[in-house]
This record gives sequence, structure tokens and C-alpha cells, in this order.
Amino acid sequence: MADLRVGIDVGGTNTDAVVLDADGRVIAKAKRPTTPDVTEGLRAALDAVLADLGEGQTRIGRVMLGTTHATNAILERRNLGRVAVLRLGAPATTSVPPLSGWPGDLRAAVSAGEAIVPGGHYVDGREIGPPGLDAVRRFLDGVEADAVAVTSVFSPASNDHERAVEELIKAEYGLPVSVSHEIGSLGLLERENATVLNAALYGVAAHVTEALVTALAERGLGAKPYLAQNDGTLMTLEHAARLPVSTIGSGPANSLRGAAYLSGVADAIVVDVGGTSTDLGVLVGGFPRESAAAVEIGGVLTNFRMPDILAIALGGGTVVRNPGIGPDSVGYRIVREALVFGGSTVTMTDAAVAAGRTPGEAAGWRERLEAAVQARDSGDMSERMADTLERAVAIADGMVIDAVDRMALGKTDRPLVAVGGGAFLLPDAIPGASRVVRPEHAEVANAVGAAIALASGRVDTILPAGDSRSEAIERAKEEAAARAVAAGADPSGVEIVDLLEVPLSYLSEPAVRVHVKAAGPLAR
Repeated sequence: MADLRVGIDVGGTNTDAVVLDADGRVIAKAKRPTTPDVTEGLRAALDAVLADLGEGQTRIGRVMLGTTHATNAILERRNLGRVAVLRLGAPATTSVPPLSGWPGDLRAAVSAGEAIVPGGHYVDGREIGPPGLDAVRRFLDGVEADAVAVTSVFSPASNDHERAVEELIKAEYGLPVSVSHEIGSLGLLERENATVLNAALYGVAAHVTEALVTALAERGLGAKPYLAQNDGTLMTLEHAARLPVSTIGSGPANSLRGAAYLSGVADAIVVDVGGTSTDLGVLVGGFPRESAAAVEIGGVLTNFRMPDILAIALGGGTVVRNPGIGPDSVGYRIVREALVFGGSTVTMTDAAVAAGRTPGEAAGWRERLEAAVQARDSGDMSERMADTLERAVAIADGMVIDAVDRMALGKTDRPLVAVGGGAFLLPDAIPGASRVVRPEHAEVANAVGAAIALASGRVDTILPAGDSRSEAIERAKEEAAARAVAAGADPSGVEIVDLLEVPLSYLSEPAVRVHVKAAGPLAR
């Protein structure tokens, strides 16, 4: 029986892998350093859990991956495709051209040309004017691009013009097309930015999916692969090839979902301590609380749904100096450079061990730390090193307390779930949290989150508030459910998990903004 699931999460320091059985129990887990090209670390973590399974690896039915490939490509301006940027909104939107505010190097790496042509809709769905298809042809005839990004004014209210242009481009030019109504919500520039980034990532998505499929084939695994999304759910490789930007932020979302699963706590603050940074998020009903503000990625503002995450420069590999800590970190080199591993760099792991915060598997850490301090200093110098380590712990605790206060928003009755390989750095009591929960397998919570995730789909649109409102909302629900099925969900198990209505003022006809999210277990 193919009753086992493998979850893999690529982090900045380590790549984690877990295997869950049919009852959701962790039966194998591994951590391996994340390699510069990311893919080798993925393969090493996968091989480690397969070795633990032995002949049981033939029972693996699904492999779920949360990856930083897309994020790294944008941050490093590397492996991005050239995009022809089309906006349907002339003449009303010409005062602010596409890609305004983009960093110069990112714009140079991505843009094959930009144009604003006639088309678009009003907020209530009425057509501003017909789409300028001839203008689209003239623009595309003059550019060389790997993909096209199409954004129409108020396309969440009506996507007719984006669909018409998409059909034209595929039929006459054969290029892949990224359409904004599938990616972002209201807010033209931010939605356009997200759409362009999505188109620029098509090549990266192809590389990731090919690497994952190849890795499974090389190991004789017939498992079905999935990629994790930024809302803590999954999508098929085919869906990911169309919407690669949705993988950005999947790591923190996986940690939140894994923390909820391992701890059994559905409403909590989650603190995920890695080797380089610490991510804080909030669980609401077992899912990540979403950010209400525009999200900046690589210097570009976007408005697609992302978990509300606060990252601070604190991790197990953070360098300790006199005075202060970080923000630099030894990262994946911690197993060679930290004092507790026989290295010569003082890190936050060393400071935590000196304070008596040692994980259960840390055999010999304290002895090696004491030997390193004695070898380095003598007499009052040893006391000075002890003071430095003690101050480092106090600084780190202050950073965590301040971050928890910012995420709690004044609500202090929620527990705090500590996960990640560096969770032992956290104290047992933190102001702003009712208690600190340390679940079993917390060090691989992110991979667990990938393994247990559902598939989802969402719709963000504007609907009339009159007599036809109920029927329109039902259609939005059906569309969200259809998108969940397209992402890999079992049609019989899809449910509406979130429905939000916001009345809109100052319109000629009453209208409401509706956000619908559907989710369900993966199809067998």
C-alpha cells in the first residue's frame, strides 16, 4: 500500500525531511545542510529518510516539497525569465507606468518591454472599453520575451479582458501567459508586480519540478509529487508550473502548519528558530494568519496572500561578539565552526548551552564548550567569556520578547509553540504568551507541515450586493472549489474554509468584495 507521505522543506541553513505513516505518525526524519544550489541538500535529506525506511520506501505514495528556489531567484536576480509586461488600462493608468518603483537591477533582469493598451473594467465590473488586441499584437511583435504578464484594471471584478488577451497570445505567439486575476487581489500596481514576478519564475519552476521528478525517478519512487504554497497548502506540479510565485513564503507557512499538527494547538504564536533567523507567526484555527499589508519581495511590493511573518536576525548560528550578537550567522557551517562542535566561532548555540539550554541529543556539547573556553582564556579572561555568553542570552531573550509582543497585538492568553532546530535557544517562560509548548519532532516541524498539508483554491472578487448577491457568492464558492481541485484536492472532500464579505462604498451600484478559500485532502 502507498500509505506513506514524505515532507521536505528547504531552509536557509538546513533541508529537513520526514516520513509520516497512514496514522500521521513521524516514522523517519533527517536534517541535512542546505547546499548552495539547493537541490543537492534536497537529495541528501531524501536519501537519509529513505535509508531509515529500507524496503518500506516502496510504500511512499506522495512527496511534498517546500522550497526556497523562487525566493532565492528573486533575491539574487538569478535564472529569471524575460517578461513582456502588458497592462490593459489606457489611457486612465498611464500616469504610473508598469514596474514603477522596481529596483533597477531587478527591472533590467526581468523586463523585455512594457506597454499600456486600451481595456479594463470599473470596480463594479462594467467595461471601460474594449481590449486593444491590435495594440497587443504591435507590442509583442517588437519584443523578445520568454513569457507575458497580463494585468487588467479591476480584473478581480471581471477577468474577461485578461482571458481574451491570454487566448490571443497563446494562439498567435505560443508564449506562456501569467494573468493577474489568478494571482493577486485588488490594487493594480501590487497585483501587476506579482503577475510579472510569476511570469519571470516559469523557468525556475520548471527546474524545480524537473529536479524533484528526477530525484524520485532515480530512487525508483513512483510517488506523486506536490509543492507547498504560501498559505500552508499544496498544489500539483502542473499547478505550480502556472503559479510558481505561490511557493514564496511556503517555508514559514509549513512551520506554522507543522507546529499546529505536532502540538495540537490551533490558536497560538509560533516561533521557528533556525540556524540563521527566527520566524514568528500566528495560528488561527490551525492555519497561518495572513498579512493584511502589501508584501515586499526583493524590493517589489505585491498583494498576493502571504502569511503574516516577522523575521528577526537570531538563530543557532548567529555570531556572538563582545558586545552584542549578529546579525551575521555561520549558517549551515555551524556543525564545523561553533565551539560546541569543536570549532572556533562563538555562536548563540554556545551561549544557550552555557545558560543550561541544551537539547536532549546534545551529547558532549557542554564539555566541548568548557574545553574551548579554557583553551582560549585563562583566569579573569574565562570570566569575561562567561559574561559575554550571558549577555548574548539576555540580548536574544529581549529580541524574542519584543517580537512576541509585536505579533500578539495585545492578546496575551495564547500559548507559544517553539519549533525549529534552534528552539532550545528560547526560555521556558516568555512574557506575552500563556505558556511555552515544545512538541515532539519540533526540529522538523516545517517538513511535517509540508507532509500534512491540504490542497486549496481561493477567489478574491467584487460582486453585486443586490438580489443576485447570494447566487454570485455561490458561484464564487464553486470557482474556489474548482481551483482547489485543480491544485490536487479530492473533489468529494473540498470544503469552504474561509468566506469574507466587505461592503464597498461610493459605487453607482451597491457591491461587496468577497474572498473565498476552499481546501480539501489530496486526491488519491
